[in-house]
Amino acid sequence: MGEYNPPFHMTDRITNLVAAICEQVGRITVLSHGNLNPHLKKENRIRTIHSSLVIEQNSLSLEQVTAILDGKRILGNPNEIREVKNAYDTYELMLSLNPYSVEDLLNAHKVMMEGLIPENGKFRSGGVGIFDGDVVVHMAPPAWLVPTQIQDLFDWYKQSKMHPLIKSAIFHYEFEFIHPFADGNGRIGRMWHSLLLGKWNELFFWLPVEELIKDRQKDYYNALGKSDKEADSYSFVELILEIILDTIKETEVVG
Repeated sequence: MGEYNPPFHMTDRITNLVAAICEQVGRITVLSHGNLNPHLKKENRIRTIHSSLVIEQNSLSLEQVTAILDGKRILGNPNEIREVKNAYDTYELMLSLNPYSVEDLLNAHKVMMEGLIPENGKFRSGGVGIFDGDVVVHMAPPAWLVPTQIQDLFDWYKQSKMHPLIKSAIFHYEFEFIHPFADGNGRIGRMWHSLLLGKWNELFFWLPVEELIKDRQKDYYNALGKSDKEADSYSFVELILEIILDTIKETEVVG
């Protein structure tokens, strides 16, 4: 088998975005003395969970999500409430997850989708497509290829000498292309992206990147589709880096 190499080419825009993000990360690190305020961490985590679930059509408001995570009872769709609790439990595991472990990926999916789908914690056994209304935007590879493709993707990431900001965005795109699960691919893919970046700089464990992905959802899906058509993930990488830069610029550092 040939060496796995995700199709991607470098652009000046990507180089400039990486430099700008690194500058902003340095600014926050200096201003926060390397420690984000615990209250800010909790607030950002709640915003992350809410935004990630809104992208997946969960209708609960930020206030309702906050109430659920504060242990309060709310009126709402039981499945949507379950999604919130599961997402919180999964993000709580994040600091202990090994980003290069397929076993940890499956465990995270098991917690994220507990009680929501029968195949939680397992790779999908059937074919899946991504639809925009009635139109197929992407047909994922057949199920029998998934375990090998995911292992190859993990191995590539671990060995790649690219900057983490670039290779984590490529990972995110490739993960969604493979679509390894029957459901929960978006949630897990976005969380794993944060996990990979968090191992580079812990600020990314707490940065609510999901919130700006939610605000630019159409762009997000368009970039996935464009990368698919061109068999090159550069446009998705550019968009994700723009979103990360905008998120960092909006991050308040309070002692």
